[in-house]
Amino acid sequence: MMSVLRTMVPSKSVLIPVLGGLLLPYLGFVAFLWWTMHLPPEQFGRTMANMPGPVVFLLAPFETLWTEARAGTLEVGDAAPNFELEKLDKSGLIRLSELTSRQPVVLIFGSYT
Repeated sequence: MMSVLRTMVPSKSVLIPVLGGLLLPYLGFVAFLWWTMHLPPEQFGRTMANMPGPVVFLLAPFETLWTEARAGTLEVGDAAPNFELEKLDKSGLIRLSELTSRQPVVLIFGSYT
């Protein structure tokens, strides 16, 4: 009975290369995700559109990587980064720098849904 069990359990000389062969591609995949998450949102979206959705979220520490990648470096009191948005009437674009050059600006972020 003992000899049957020994033949069923692979030896360390087999397990180590197999686990190493699986670990290296996994680490490469996680590194690729980490790098992708640091790209601008448009590029990140194009990349993620080509990924098999459930596989990415189940295999990789997606939320942890995302939180770290999008944490930002702004502190209270820092100037807001310049950005550009379309006007509500769709007549053109407005830049934050254009508004701040003329008057003080208050930015309010929230959800009204």
